[in-house]
Amino acid sequence: MLETAARLFYGEGVHTVGIDRIIAEAGVAKATFYHHFPSKDELVRAYIVEQSTMQRGLAENVREGSPTQRLHAIFAFMCEFGAGLTFRGCPFVNTAAEYPDPGHPVRQAIAAHRRWNRDLYRDLLAAGGHQDPERTADVLMLLRDGLVVGFDLDDPATVKAAVDEALGKVLGP
Repeated sequence: MLETAARLFYGEGVHTVGIDRIIAEAGVAKATFYHHFPSKDELVRAYIVEQSTMQRGLAENVREGSPTQRLHAIFAFMCEFGAGLTFRGCPFVNTAAEYPDPGHPVRQAIAAHRRWNRDLYRDLLAAGGHQDPERTADVLMLLRDGLVVGFDLDDPATVKAAVDEALGKVLGP
């Protein structure tokens, strides 16, 4: 169910996909669905948590090199994924746009992911001896946000070149 929901939510948007469609495409009974997810919002929150877990795993796989090289590798991976034909933006940004209330459980799950992401950047910057890891982590989050929107809307080669230039200025070679 979650796999089906993730595919549909990412491809079409959360609010455009109904529960009945998810149930039909997942091939489960309505009672089974509601046993696992009492509401659509619970399913959406589970989708966000799953996406966060997946991205954490990807970041953990980038272990080679110095902390600065690891940051470059993380952004290079994002650029590669963003330039792919299946890229439809960031699931966190896309879903946040559909849940404007920052107190909503879905938005809280998105906020938790963003805190983890920013903390990852800060920790790598600190480990690399960066002089201001807190502020630079904020800058990298803005770059990340621009990247995920840019790859959805603009020419991938132009976005990648801008990301590489920005990283060079912020992190060095």
